Amino acid sequence: MSKLPLPERIQQHIMLIRGEKVMLDVHLALLYDVETRALIQAVKRNIDRFPDDFMFQLTNAEFDGLKSQNVISSYWGGRRYTPYAFTEQGVAMLSSVLRSNRAVHVNIEIMRAFVQLRQLMDSHKELKVEIKKLERKCDKQFKVVFEVIRQLMTPPKSKNKRTIGFAKWENK
Repeated sequence: MSKLPLPERIQQHIMLIRGEKVMLDVHLALLYDVETRALIQAVKRNIDRFPDDFMFQLTNAEFDGLKSQNVISSYWGGRRYTPYAFTEQGVAMLSSVLRSNRAVHVNIEIMRAFVQLRQLMDSHKELKVEIKKLERKCDKQFKVVFEVIRQLMTPPKSKNKRTIGFAKWENK
């Protein structure tokens, strides 16, 4: 059996479509070392295992968007249908449809990649909270700085006023 793909390599194929983290049929077929059409045939033979929240087919507009972004353009040649996108649950269900040892091992690696991605996103949420705390803290400190700058920019009030123009000079 060939060396299994690393979760980091798999993560490159996880994309956000319709607000869902998904993998496309073409990428999964590569990982499972099967033809894309064979993967889709296996899914269609077991379509009751793949509800809409497990798998959906891209619209033409979504597919055109992927092609224009040059997301693995060489794999799109000759397709008669738009790709299928599999959510994490759909990928997990593939292991029951594709029964090879490779499919089982690849599925394990894909699940690990999804978990790592979720953990990374959670750590970003924590980081955002910390940044907001720092911003609030800095805003208070900068208020003092801006107040000092305003005071420095305000000209001092002079005791000796002199008017310019037709008025008389005044020395008090």
